[in-house]
Amino acid sequence: MTTGDVIIRVKGIQAMGEEDTPEPVEVVTVGKHYFRNGSHYLRYDELMEGFQEPSVNYIKLSPDSVEVRKKGLTNVHMVFEHKKKNITFYTTPFGQLELGISTTDIQMQEEEDRIHADVEYALEINNEHAADCWISIEVEDKKPGVFTL
Repeated sequence: MTTGDVIIRVKGIQAMGEEDTPEPVEVVTVGKHYFRNGSHYLRYDELMEGFQEPSVNYIKLSPDSVEVRKKGLTNVHMVFEHKKKNITFYTTPFGQLELGISTTDIQMQEEEDRIHADVEYALEINNEHAADCWISIEVEDKKPGVFTL
């Protein structure tokens, strides 16, 4: 993977209960990538529906952990570590939530021009189990030319 412009796809699924049909949420955008000290770092901007100010997202991909940081309209630092539970606070324009993230599995594949990571975890909100979740992160070198969504 080269340093520079990349196409980032982040897809997430949350299963709130057995009767709930999980619906995927997907973000596809152009961002930046660099590699340092054995970890891949990604940066991209994201707009929330109904707001003008973007949040800046940072993702750190390592073989045994994934970190997601959002700064701006929403603020959070989520750490996913295999078979560990991490607590964080998620600040939104509507208030703050305490999140518990219990990671059950992390898989990462690296290729010459592509990285793919999958994370499975249980999500708690304010000490209550909220959902079983899955997030997929795919990064590809951006080829020269025009990219539109």
